[in-house]
Amino acid sequence: MSSKKAIVSIAIITPVVMIIFAIMYFGYIFYTPYQGKDILFTVKPGEGFSRVNARLYAEKIIPSARMFHRYTQYTNKMGSLKAGTYTIPSGVHMGDVLEILTDGVPLLTKITIPEGKNMYEVGKLLEAKGITSYDEFIRLCKDQEIISALNIKAPSLEGYLFPETYMFAPATPAKQVIMTFLKQFRQKTKDIDLSKSHLTPHEVVILASIVEKETGAKWERPTIAGVYLNRLKKRMRLQADPTTIYGIWENYNGNLRKKHLLQKTPYNTYKINGLPLGPIANPSLAAIKAVLEPKKHNYIFFVSKNDGTHVFTPTYKEHKKAVDYWQKNIRNRKGKSWRDLKQ
Repeated sequence: MSSKKAIVSIAIITPVVMIIFAIMYFGYIFYTPYQGKDILFTVKPGEGFSRVNARLYAEKIIPSARMFHRYTQYTNKMGSLKAGTYTIPSGVHMGDVLEILTDGVPLLTKITIPEGKNMYEVGKLLEAKGITSYDEFIRLCKDQEIISALNIKAPSLEGYLFPETYMFAPATPAKQVIMTFLKQFRQKTKDIDLSKSHLTPHEVVILASIVEKETGAKWERPTIAGVYLNRLKKRMRLQADPTTIYGIWENYNGNLRKKHLLQKTPYNTYKINGLPLGPIANPSLAAIKAVLEPKKHNYIFFVSKNDGTHVFTPTYKEHKKAVDYWQKNIRNRKGKSWRDLKQ
């Protein structure tokens, strides 16, 4: 073979060999498995690809940040990473990792919203669990577009964030969380005829929220509802401490004082007639049913027995006597707590 032919052959063969070796090398790197233990990896809300890529490499989940970047570009998934926490199992390669972070299902966080919690308390619970931002949650709960879509006249979605146990992915958008609560409210109340009361459906929810906050004894709910309905019929003020507290909630330090009772707010039922402006908490289905099916009686007063239950009376004279016995008698207050109440 002439030297000229040899040079030509080398010129042709060398690039081919280099391409073959490059393919083999990149294939080796691409399919090099993650060899650590199963690991939880979180894509944070708003986190860019470069930051995620760098963390994957730093935690030795992928063998090459550059190759992962190129592969993600090639598959057109640069903007497809989903916020959430994922399990990265041992043995996966880069392609598997990308599929997990773009098409996988994030791990879900279990959260229970207790009956009678207001939206501010719910927001704190959600943020503590890493589910969503407190500030964004409260902002959207007061968003008039969302509220109007429910066809209610209220300053917030208070009362409609149904208390239940839920499963959410970490860093779920606040609006998605809210819509889940609202959907559960509609689902749970779909078989209830909210119109069978002389109250509007929204007023039923308002009164149910008050009933929920007034008693730790579930069996007292229909009786409590009856008291407030009797007061409304007599055009008496409700004089409910929980409504007054809600009206000053964001500045409330846990100690209700006389000055608070004298402060006129749309929720202070010591100073306003009828129901407050809106619900003061998110009531249970049982509290809603209690308002729709109240116990019939002539009681218009009740006082706490300091253990979660109450004494009900039809006259102020009897009420004052009950207050003296249960609230002003230290022996009847000492050592008692609603936490000891048998459900």
